[in-house]
Amino acid sequence: MESYLKIFENNKKWVQQKLAEDELFFEKLAKDQTPDYLYIGCSDSRVPANEIMGLEPGEVFVHRNVANLVISTDNNINAVVQYAVEFLHVKHIIVCGHYGCGGVKAALHPADMGQLNSWLQTLRDVYRIHQAELDGIADDHLKFDRLVELNVIEQCINVVKIDHVQRKWYETGYPKIHAWVYDLHNGLLKELDVNIKDYFSKFRSIYDMM
Repeated sequence: MESYLKIFENNKKWVQQKLAEDELFFEKLAKDQTPDYLYIGCSDSRVPANEIMGLEPGEVFVHRNVANLVISTDNNINAVVQYAVEFLHVKHIIVCGHYGCGGVKAALHPADMGQLNSWLQTLRDVYRIHQAELDGIADDHLKFDRLVELNVIEQCINVVKIDHVQRKWYETGYPKIHAWVYDLHNGLLKELDVNIKDYFSKFRSIYDMM
C-alpha cells in the first residue's frame, strides 16, 4: 500500500474513535467554529498546534509558515488575523516558535537560499536588531535558542502593529498577545517573560493607527 493511502485508513479509525467518545461529535463540529485562540506557528511537521496545546478541533484557529513570521506585506497572515479578530472574536493570539527551528538556523548562517531569501529577510532583521546581545553569546546552541525567543517576541510586536488587532484591542481589551516557545526535546511549551503591551507602549507613537 502506498504510504499516503494509509492516511485514509487512519482517518476512518479517527472517525470511529471520535464517534465512540461522542456520537454527536461531528454534528456539533459542523455547526460553527468559536475558537478563543489564534495560533501562529512554524510549519515544522514536528509541531502540531492542536496536539501540543491539548485542544480539540474547533478550539484553535491556526496559521503556520516557515519560522512563524508575521510580515506586514503578507496578505495571507493579514487575512488570517483579520478574520480571527473581527469575525471569530478570538480572545488570545499566540505566536509560538520552537527550539531547533530550521528557518532561524538559516538566519544565523547567511547563504543563498533561493526563494527563501526574501522570506527569511525578516528573521535576519531580528538578528540585526539584537546583534549586540546575540553576538555576546559564545555558546552557539544558546545563541540559536535565544534568536528563536527574540524572533517570537518581534513577531508578537508585528501582530500588535496590525490595524485590525489595534482596533479590537482598544474597543474590547482583546485579543491578548502571547509569546511561546515549544521545546522539541521534552514536548513542553514555555511562555516567555515579556509584556507585549509594554513593548507596544514604547513604540506607540510610531505604530499606533487608532
